[in-house]
Amino acid sequence: MAGEPAFAVIGGAQVREVLRGREPELVALTERTYLLHSAGGTVNPPSYFLRFPDRPDDRIIALPASLGGRSSVHGVKWISSFPGNVTGGLPRASAVLILNDHETGYPFACLESSIISATRTAALAASAADWLSRRRGRPARIGFFGTGLIARYVHTFLTATGWSFADVGVHDLAPDSAAGFVGYLERSGEQGRITVHDKAEELIRASDLVVFATIAGSPHVGERAWFEHNPLVLHVSLRDLSPELLLASANVVDDVEHCLKANTSPHLAEQLTGDREFLDGTLADVMAGRVTPPEDRPVVFSPFGLGVLDLAVGRYVYDAVARSGALHVVDGFFGELSRFG
Repeated sequence: MAGEPAFAVIGGAQVREVLRGREPELVALTERTYLLHSAGGTVNPPSYFLRFPDRPDDRIIALPASLGGRSSVHGVKWISSFPGNVTGGLPRASAVLILNDHETGYPFACLESSIISATRTAALAASAADWLSRRRGRPARIGFFGTGLIARYVHTFLTATGWSFADVGVHDLAPDSAAGFVGYLERSGEQGRITVHDKAEELIRASDLVVFATIAGSPHVGERAWFEHNPLVLHVSLRDLSPELLLASANVVDDVEHCLKANTSPHLAEQLTGDREFLDGTLADVMAGRVTPPEDRPVVFSPFGLGVLDLAVGRYVYDAVARSGALHVVDGFFGELSRFG
């Protein structure tokens, strides 16, 4: 970053405008970044959780990271999850992303990041669905267990990258959320038959691809018989499935060290067994041909979510807004740029 540093703020409307309709490009960007990370081209330390003793359901998470390659950048995502927001009409999650210059370390942008976070999550989920189903054939029946923002984005990314479904199942403990998701599906032009399932078992048995996108803090699904048809499971919310169910499945994660922390379902499985033998490998292993998902067991993809993916999408947004000349620069943001006054 040459010359005097500047600081820009990019709001959610601008972020949405840049990302809308570019799902295939964003899946490709996410895959490139993920493979760069898997090859050691990033720095992605553990996420840091801020929790509150008097509000155990709430948390704020910091995801620091550094991305190498063509779009080198440092940064941190600061994302909150306050489930009680939903009853007040607000989304559960809110987030900002700070981008820091690779050479000077100066922060140069703050971006609204709930959309960026949902985008990178859905893009990697769509990539995983593609890679993990290549030997099985693409599922024609999909079920959404949890129907918030992430579920909507996953559906959008799947359909925008060539997926189509004969049946779309919906299940949520909140009837209003299920109804809202059905409305989204209808407005999106979804051609599959849409069914709202009152019972979790019905949804899972009726789906060959199951997307878990809930706010569950601990496992609540563990009946192996529900999965006897060996579906592909995108375990995006990470804490829905019992460790016993994971032990009866093939397990693929995005990053082993990151995923086996914070009492995720895979972390609980590690604690139960005392080892990591239940893991088949990472999505990068599948992409490289080192791991072949079996067809005789459920295949569960559990992505913890990597800060480098937020950086990649955030940098993509920043560069697009900068090229358009629409950056909102905060004049005088840095008050002390002379060492000696």
